[in-house]
Amino acid sequence: MKVFRGLPNAESRAPCALTIGNFDGVHRGHKALLGRVREAATRLELDAAVMTFEPHPREFFAQVAGDLSKAPTRIANLRDKLQSLSDYGVDRVIVEHFNAHFSSQSPQEFVERVLVQGLHVKWLMVGEDFRYGAKRAGDINTLIAAGKQYGFQVEALPTVTNEGVRISSSAVREALRLGDFVHARQLLGHPYTISGHVVHGQKLGRTLGFPTLNLRVAHRRPALSGIFVVRVHGIESHPLSAVASLGVRPTVEDQGRVLLETHLLDYDRQCYGKLIKVEFLKKLRDEEKFSGLAELTDAIAGDTAQARRYFEESDSSAVSATDRI
Repeated sequence: MKVFRGLPNAESRAPCALTIGNFDGVHRGHKALLGRVREAATRLELDAAVMTFEPHPREFFAQVAGDLSKAPTRIANLRDKLQSLSDYGVDRVIVEHFNAHFSSQSPQEFVERVLVQGLHVKWLMVGEDFRYGAKRAGDINTLIAAGKQYGFQVEALPTVTNEGVRISSSAVREALRLGDFVHARQLLGHPYTISGHVVHGQKLGRTLGFPTLNLRVAHRRPALSGIFVVRVHGIESHPLSAVASLGVRPTVEDQGRVLLETHLLDYDRQCYGKLIKVEFLKKLRDEEKFSGLAELTDAIAGDTAQARRYFEESDSSAVSATDRI
């Protein structure tokens, strides 16, 4: 899969079947959309392409307004988004920088400069509620009319539901906020994970007796925060049991940086530089600011004990299920 930061250069502008969206947390609704794009691309002998945005448009407008609380929380980092798009058969992704210039384009300018001249779109699929151009002036009807004018076909994907409820990134965010990983998995079609390379930290966890694998979180507002039971993939051939903290570490950090710290149970080998994937299983509690390191250490010990009990009970349930077969 090819990834472009902004519109491709002239040599890379092959005709394509395209879809456009934020694709934050590629969920089952997105999967249905991408499947249709892949089918059309194959049938028409085109590249299957996705245009997405960085930052999220609502995040950009929240920054302009000076109120980041109005920005949506982030489900996935860019690495995980791109991996999901690749898994679903996308040939190329255009990561468009969403800024004042891009957002000020009229619907006509967007069609001409981006879709026709920039991407050579021949087939386009969007959601029924798709809006584009300055002040969201363009909609599915104006897009269909533009397609007839410029020679590309437009299709709208009906809403995809789960038990009668629309599947959306907002629904995934709410499930993650509540720590409901079963529901999040139903919406996503796979377990919720965060991936990244293990980086050096302050080594405080090792000093306290709980060494951690540290992953940087680029965005300041992840879709979840707190203490979690997790599994870690990518270190051994099998997943490793662990407990993780995702947040700003209020007891030992005052700069607002977001970090995912994961303590592996009964495993203490060097993992720096490894690309790992952390799978979230259960939320234990919210982040807390403790009075000192002694109280923090006691809390980590309690979290670790809860994680051990979780895996012991899961293993016991698995054995019992095997016995019944």
